[in-house]
Amino acid sequence: MFELIVMYVMVGALAGLLAGLFGIGGGLVIVPMLLFCFTKQGISNDIMMQLALATSMASICFTSVSSVRAHNQRGAVDWSIVKGIAGGVLLGTFGGSFIASALPTTALKIFFVIFLYYVATQMLLGKQPKASRELPGMGGMLGAGGVIGVVSALVGIGGGTLSVPFMVWHNVPLHRAIGTSAGIGFPIAVAGTLGYIFNGFGVAERPGYSLGFVYLPALLGIVLVSVLTAPWGVKLAHSLPVPKLKKAFAILLYVVGTRMLINTL
Repeated sequence: MFELIVMYVMVGALAGLLAGLFGIGGGLVIVPMLLFCFTKQGISNDIMMQLALATSMASICFTSVSSVRAHNQRGAVDWSIVKGIAGGVLLGTFGGSFIASALPTTALKIFFVIFLYYVATQMLLGKQPKASRELPGMGGMLGAGGVIGVVSALVGIGGGTLSVPFMVWHNVPLHRAIGTSAGIGFPIAVAGTLGYIFNGFGVAERPGYSLGFVYLPALLGIVLVSVLTAPWGVKLAHSLPVPKLKKAFAILLYVVGTRMLINTL
């Protein structure tokens, strides 16, 4: 057990550092690393992806709190947007966890790889959609939140990769969109975690120390360390050439995604 904790502490350290440095959701880093660790442990391939997604979601429940607090202190969280979209993301993420729990690992891995390619391309090009319209009404916000929630559950992220472009497209300033996405990430993480816990009960292949599909040793290691290393990443972001590093990281995401795809197929 001690070796496992050390392994997951390393996952948390790297995830927190990269999240702080690049401003990306930790799930993009956590999920591939958890899959590597689970393979080393000999965890059943049939539930490996569900465990990784669920544990990633659970970790975001903790890490998003400090992020929201920091953005809110700077007045960068638009709580009216959070309230307007919260219902959709709660329903979408909770429902998405049911879809992910029912899908085979191969399908989930392929979907995750496609999403990695999308994020890597976005980072490599460094483009945000042009602001062209106002935020939609209640129905539109509910629908957008539902889509963001479902995709977030399927790839184990806090939704910022989708919610930030959505808000920028609707004339929300970038810094405010980033802060608000942190507020949206918490209900996404809570709903996804609850859904994965519920769907994981009774699954025979689960390893010990699991709460539903949430693997507690991994969660403990990630949470304890990522909240400490994320501020280091933020400090490095102010002293290193982040645009160049983002392009290098985008290439790394392509490599990780391609390796996952090859191993899957």
